[in-house]
Amino acid sequence: MTEQTSTFVVTHAENESAVVRDVETAQVHTLGSNPGLEVHDVLEATVAPEPPLEVTWEVIDVADRRSIELVDSDLAPTQHATELAADADVGDLIQEERAGTGEIHVFRVPEDEVESAAQDVLDDAETIARAARLEAVRVEVRRSADDGVLSVRYLPD
Repeated sequence: MTEQTSTFVVTHAENESAVVRDVETAQVHTLGSNPGLEVHDVLEATVAPEPPLEVTWEVIDVADRRSIELVDSDLAPTQHATELAADADVGDLIQEERAGTGEIHVFRVPEDEVESAAQDVLDDAETIARAARLEAVRVEVRRSADDGVLSVRYLPD
């Protein structure tokens, strides 16, 4: 195996080890030590297999490190998000780039499933990976059960 340079999200962290996942390929690397990483950290880094067995990996260079904050907001989706969802069918996803950096994802869901859909987004490891790919540092989940609208905002620094 050879070293790999990519964007990684920390999916598991203990004092002695950590697990990172490449956000582009979904390849998982178990680190033989933990250089101070925490779950939801995002690394622009190079990892390499640890000799002699090469079954664990080590971080050999970090170009950038940031954390992704997940926010379960008590705010309703913005008027713009609600307008985006107005013509959508239940189950539809509308993706829109934000002015500058980031994206907004708006889902139409059955009104009685809005809360569980919001929790699914907050619990899904792919939410963090997507934020890492979009260079976001904050993911804000908003919902309106009355409208059947779930909004996920991937926000930059």
